[in-house]
Amino acid sequence: MIIPKTREEIELMRESALIVSKTLGEIAKVIKPGVTTLYLDKLAEECIRDHGAIPGFLGLYGFPNTLCVSPNTQVVHGIPNSKPLENGDVISVDCGAFKNGFYGDHAYSFEIGEVAPEVKKLLQVTKESLYVGIREFRIGNRVEDVGSAIQKYCESHGYGVVRELVGHGLGRKMHEDPEMPNYGKRGRGKMFIEGMVVAIEPMINMGTKNVKQLKDGWTILTADGKPSAHFEHDVALIDGKPEILSTFKYVYDALGIVSNEEDEFRRKPLII
Repeated sequence: MIIPKTREEIELMRESALIVSKTLGEIAKVIKPGVTTLYLDKLAEECIRDHGAIPGFLGLYGFPNTLCVSPNTQVVHGIPNSKPLENGDVISVDCGAFKNGFYGDHAYSFEIGEVAPEVKKLLQVTKESLYVGIREFRIGNRVEDVGSAIQKYCESHGYGVVRELVGHGLGRKMHEDPEMPNYGKRGRGKMFIEGMVVAIEPMINMGTKNVKQLKDGWTILTADGKPSAHFEHDVALIDGKPEILSTFKYVYDALGIVSNEEDEFRRKPLII
C-alpha cells in the first residue's frame, strides 16, 4: 500500500535527503585516484552524524557499511574496501540517512581521473534518463510510465536496463510501496497519488541488461564485465507534479560543474 506524506512530513524527508546530498558533496571533494572506498565510507558516516542523522544503510538488512560503493562493472551494493581507486574508474556511491523518523536515499556515479569517452557517455545518458523518468512521475500516470520512459531512452542508446533491481517508495522505511522499475509498459502499474515519495534510480549497463551476484551476498555485477552507471533522486508528488527533495548541487559545486537540470523540478529555489 502506498503511504502518502503530509507537507510537513515531506519537509522532514527533504532534510534527510539533503543530508545525503551534502554527504555526497563532501565525498566529491576528496574522491580521486589513490583514495580507498573505506576512507569514503568513514567520511560519509562522520558527515551524516555531524548533521544529527544516522547512516541509513549501516546495519540495514545486515549491510556492514554506511555507503554502497560500486566501481566499474559493479552495478550496486558494493561493499567498501581498502583497494585504492584508479584513474579511469567510475564508481556509484549510494548513501542513506535517517533523521526525524524519515529516510533519505540518494546516489551519484563519479568519474575518477580521466575516463574513457564511451564510459563518460554511459554516465551522461544514465543521468539524463533519471530526469526523463522524473518527468513522468505526476498525477494521472502510473508506475510503469516512469520505467517505460527510462527504458526507451537508455535502450535507444544501445544500453542494457537492469531488471532485477528497482527504485522504491521512501518514508519511515527505506523501502516502501511501490517498487519503481526502470523498465515497463506505459499505462501499467499502480496509479500515482498526491503526497507519495519515491526514490527513482536508473541502473544502466553499457552492455547486457543481465547481472550476477558475488558470494558476499551483496555486490551486483554486470554479467558481461562491462561498466554500469547509477544515479538516484528522492522525489515527492506535490500539487500533482514531481519535486526533487535531493540535489546534486553539492557534488557539482565540489567538481566545478554548472547545471540547471534540477530547476524544472523545484517549486522554490534550493536554499544552500
